[in-house]
Amino acid sequence: LTLTACAEGAMTGRPGIAFVTRGPGATNASIGVHVAHQDSQPMILFIGDVDRSMRDREGFQEVDFSAMFGPLCKWAARIDSAERIPEYVARAYATAMSGRPGPVVLALPEDMLLDQVVAMDRPRVTAPEQDPDAAAMAVLMDMIKNAASPIAIVGGAGWDAGAAEYFAEFATRIGLPVAAAFRRQDAIANDCPVYAGNLGYGPNPKLLARIREADLIIAVGARLGEATTDGYSLITPDHPGQQLVHVHPDPVELNSVYRTDLPICAYPHEFAEMAALWEHDIIPFDAGAAAHAEWEAWNAVVPFDTVLDLGPCVAEMRRVLPGDSFICNGAGNFSGWWHRHWRYAGPVCQLAPTAGAMGYGVPAAVAAARRNPDRMVVALAGDGDFLMNGQELATAVQYGCDMLVILVDNGAYGTIRMHQE
Repeated sequence: LTLTACAEGAMTGRPGIAFVTRGPGATNASIGVHVAHQDSQPMILFIGDVDRSMRDREGFQEVDFSAMFGPLCKWAARIDSAERIPEYVARAYATAMSGRPGPVVLALPEDMLLDQVVAMDRPRVTAPEQDPDAAAMAVLMDMIKNAASPIAIVGGAGWDAGAAEYFAEFATRIGLPVAAAFRRQDAIANDCPVYAGNLGYGPNPKLLARIREADLIIAVGARLGEATTDGYSLITPDHPGQQLVHVHPDPVELNSVYRTDLPICAYPHEFAEMAALWEHDIIPFDAGAAAHAEWEAWNAVVPFDTVLDLGPCVAEMRRVLPGDSFICNGAGNFSGWWHRHWRYAGPVCQLAPTAGAMGYGVPAAVAAARRNPDRMVVALAGDGDFLMNGQELATAVQYGCDMLVILVDNGAYGTIRMHQE
């Protein structure tokens, strides 16, 4: 349920909503909260709780939810007064959407929900505007102009269709290679003339070489986490010999792990729009087109001499399915073929957990099919991955969801087996 809500947040930019019971319901929901946190997606989880008069007696299925969820979310609280429900819910929306988006958890005592009070509703909450500083933008343009081999890494907190359109326009105009952060391959359309491919597990070695050789790295929305940076080794926290520009909507994220030469606190959309409209005298780089050509070669399907090669399966999907199909997957080695060979049309086409949680694909596909009945929705799952939340097919049937599920059955937890061997 919380994974479905996480996917809803990814599609809309507004919090997906989930309701669960206390104890087992809350502990089961915790994985979705963790995914929403690591994926920087807005979500609100409401949890039924014990009667206020029974608190702290370890009553039936009682859990201290603030203590349990505190490290996993942006804010965890308990609503003890019914008349304050509008206040708490409005704050939950604002917290979930502002800065780095993420999950909020609210506990609802059973007896509080029976109270009758007079309360005033709050209006719809929207995320605040956060434009980049013009002086910082001027410094950025000078840094790009003076760079020999710049590259951008995009996708993450606050990234939307506007950010994709404007940043692709800017990067194409100056020939700036653009790499997607881990499982952010839909950050810009993959047919963009400067799209260089994705980072994470199994990336193009030529892209890795470009990252290592870059003298200027521009990260927009991305946190530069462990998967994107290959264990903080592809780009080290101190990155000697390289300059780092980090654009992120949350000031807490800037300079938190990586030494940042130019931090810019702004939402990706506003930053990309200002960059696209900026009048500059940057001589276009040849690297953008070259990096895209390298990705084209890497993306091409070349069948291997194996009993079953999923590459041709992806090629057949590309032939028969619309380019804007939703590709929803959980965790497992099976996903690598789609990461390498599928071509994402742009935001939002890829629903996949950067937290690496198994069981994400089917619930995410249910959310996508419910919200987008006119688009093709594909859930990809390994047999082990499917076991986690395959029961969500019941929800798909209940609501008549039109979706395709592809089950990759190797009879094992393949990633775990790989690491064990």
